[in-house]
Amino acid sequence: MHLAVLMTNTDESDFAQRHPKDGEKFKALIQSVRPDWAVSSFHVKDGIFPDDILAFDGVMITGSPASVLGGQPWVARLLEEIRIAFAHGLPLFGACFGHQAIALALGGTVEENPNGWGFGLIEMSVVEKAPWYDGDAQLLQYGAHVEHVTQMPSGARRLFTSPHCDVAGFSIGTRVYTTQNHPEMTPDFVAALIEEYADKMDPDVITRARASLQQCADTEVFARSIAAFFEAATAETAAT
Repeated sequence: MHLAVLMTNTDESDFAQRHPKDGEKFKALIQSVRPDWAVSSFHVKDGIFPDDILAFDGVMITGSPASVLGGQPWVARLLEEIRIAFAHGLPLFGACFGHQAIALALGGTVEENPNGWGFGLIEMSVVEKAPWYDGDAQLLQYGAHVEHVTQMPSGARRLFTSPHCDVAGFSIGTRVYTTQNHPEMTPDFVAALIEEYADKMDPDVITRARASLQQCADTEVFARSIAAFFEAATAETAAT
């Protein structure tokens, strides 16, 4: 299988340069469970998109400190690429910004979260178990977001929720799978990210984020679910 990673992360700070780019993180995530899969990354935040998104077997859309509501030209193009992919049945996985972009592109609503920042390790509850998810009813993921999906697209099913975010992930058939959080992040990266933002956020947010790191995210189980999602979509396409 050959996946495209659409990189939306606009952070070009010194901190970002000291850590792997999101394309590398998502490649490592999916190849941790499907080592023979190919992954190609595109810096869509710089206007670099695949020549033909439909040439891939699936798409993963990353997180970003940018807002899907910001009105930048590259965001508008990304939303259109999502609509094209969805219309042609290409499976789409989105994390954080990617989750919100898919929702917005397909008719959902995204707003600033009145609960403020979700930051650190976040406990998600499974509302409905997707056929490709074989994990427990509670799922731990790293998060860093202040906007959230308030209305899902037509036909979407809510898969996950959290105390901070009602729609923490959704699906549309076997063609869309999302999470509001960051399955690609590692414990070391999240710890470093919290310290990077320690003097930029409310101290209470930072205190809670630091305290949350006493446990680790359920990375492998979610990586398996992403791979199984793309496999389910491919199998359905082959059967029709």
